[in-house]
Amino acid sequence: MVIFVDMDEVIADAYTAHLEIYNQEFNAQVKIEDCFGKEFWQTVPEIHQESIKGHTRRDGFFAGLKVMPDSQEVLEELSKKHEVYIASAAMEFPQSLREKSDWLDAHFPFIPWQNRILCGNKHILKGDVLIDDRSKNLDFFDGRSIMFTSPHNTNVTSFERADTWKDIAEKLL
Repeated sequence: MVIFVDMDEVIADAYTAHLEIYNQEFNAQVKIEDCFGKEFWQTVPEIHQESIKGHTRRDGFFAGLKVMPDSQEVLEELSKKHEVYIASAAMEFPQSLREKSDWLDAHFPFIPWQNRILCGNKHILKGDVLIDDRSKNLDFFDGRSIMFTSPHNTNVTSFERADTWKDIAEKLL
């Protein structure tokens, strides 16, 4: 089986990073529950929205992301049985390419560089499973689409869903 796995919001916790940066820089108290069904920038006053959108263009943003719980263990097991590829739309933030590659080296060394796809559109992916947090990527995938839960997609009901990496293990191992 060929399995594609997104990075941000799936194995790398970018949403919490946005939240932490915003709360620190603006002395705010935004909680993850405040964000359900919204992009993070939609939860803050309009005057701060451009600042939020700029987080991903900062040097070091992607390098410092936390690993999603259980993702390392489950992906390592999946990679023993299947072809696992990391597929990230990294071209949206070109400065992220090095940071994402280094981050994968540090946290997912069992996934070789040959199995990393840092691309633009994911509609080019052809395989059996795509695990992603974005409808726009899952909509055009011909195989099994699994939406990984992130605060912004909690209201989406059109895909098979996995809330945790333990859910992924139950579905695919």
